[in-house]
Amino acid sequence: MKLTVAAIQLKPEKTIDANLRSAEGFLKDCADAGVQLAVLPENFAHYGQTDFLQIGRDESDDQGPVRRFLSDQAARHRMWLVAGTIPVAGLNPRPYSRSLLFNPLGEEVDHYDKIHLFDVDVAAQGQQAAYRESDDFSPGKRVAAVDTDFVRLGLTVCYDLRFAELYQQLAQADAHIIAVPAAFTAATGQHHWEVLLRARAIENQVFMIGANLVDRANSKRGLWGGSMIVDPWGTVLASFEDEVGSVIAELDTAMIGSVRAKIPVDKHRRL
Repeated sequence: MKLTVAAIQLKPEKTIDANLRSAEGFLKDCADAGVQLAVLPENFAHYGQTDFLQIGRDESDDQGPVRRFLSDQAARHRMWLVAGTIPVAGLNPRPYSRSLLFNPLGEEVDHYDKIHLFDVDVAAQGQQAAYRESDDFSPGKRVAAVDTDFVRLGLTVCYDLRFAELYQQLAQADAHIIAVPAAFTAATGQHHWEVLLRARAIENQVFMIGANLVDRANSKRGLWGGSMIVDPWGTVLASFEDEVGSVIAELDTAMIGSVRAKIPVDKHRRL
């Protein structure tokens, strides 16, 4: 089966409304281009906000303002939508960083709560060195591989890329496409973003869709961008650098069977 997919690359705006308007415009562009599955970046609506707990409470059910927006967009454009991430409150003191999946009817069919939280110390050219995502969010626990109209879709987020075992579990759960909404830093992205996306594609013989925020020139919290779509052979089918817009590619999912027949990695596993 062939399908057209997109990774949408956005630059954070000053307000949530401005971020939603930006996402809305690029989702329309994707629909006009025949996209059937689109992926938004991590925290695309709320990047730079501080009160994630209150936002999470506001988004705790399907009447949350951003959740309603996302549902409306998926239904309006009749597409599957991996809605980046939004804070969603649960039973823990801190909200989850949740990636929602909507079908073309605007129904929320499943979600993934980011498992690996970005608690690191990195610095480059005077940019912010310390990140403590666990100060604002609770880690998820469930691996999410979801059936769509096309193939089974794996859901992951940003820092997850560094943990190969998650992607192996998704491949073993028969995910053929894995989405990676991200806000990858400029400090690490220039060295690791493309390498990790291609490595996860090659190791697991899957398509990877990496949708990143971009703001490389930001003096404090630079964001790398570089959104791309990678095939199971590790070939970059389409990519952006530091502009905003939609990275679009046609995927032939039959390629997965062909690649796995040539190099049957899963049959050869010993550990």
